[in-house]
Amino acid sequence: VQLQASGGGLVQTGGSLTLSCTTSGIIFSMFAAGWYRQTPGKQRELVATITSGRTTNYADSVKGRFTISRDNVKNTVFLQMNSLKPEDTAVYYCNVGLGRATYWGQGTQVTVSS
Repeated sequence: VQLQASGGGLVQTGGSLTLSCTTSGIIFSMFAAGWYRQTPGKQRELVATITSGRTTNYADSVKGRFTISRDNVKNTVFLQMNSLKPEDTAVYYCNVGLGRATYWGQGTQVTVSS
């Protein structure tokens, strides 16, 4: 199983980025998927999740600014991030899960400058 995350980078406050996470080795359409983020010295926190049925859930801090979506043909989960703030700076990780099976991507750095 492989999860390849991409799309991170440096952006100014108020800017936008789209993260992508392409999976292989799983039947992606059966899995829930999500994005998490982590900053140094802090625990990894949930950003957004999407079920196999496309039900979404967001952390309060990103509601109205971030949108999670999935393309089951491309085996990819996306995170559209708008109105970015310096506090969104973190390493972002994608995750897929089904029952006890859970897999993580390698992380992609997002830096928002003030």
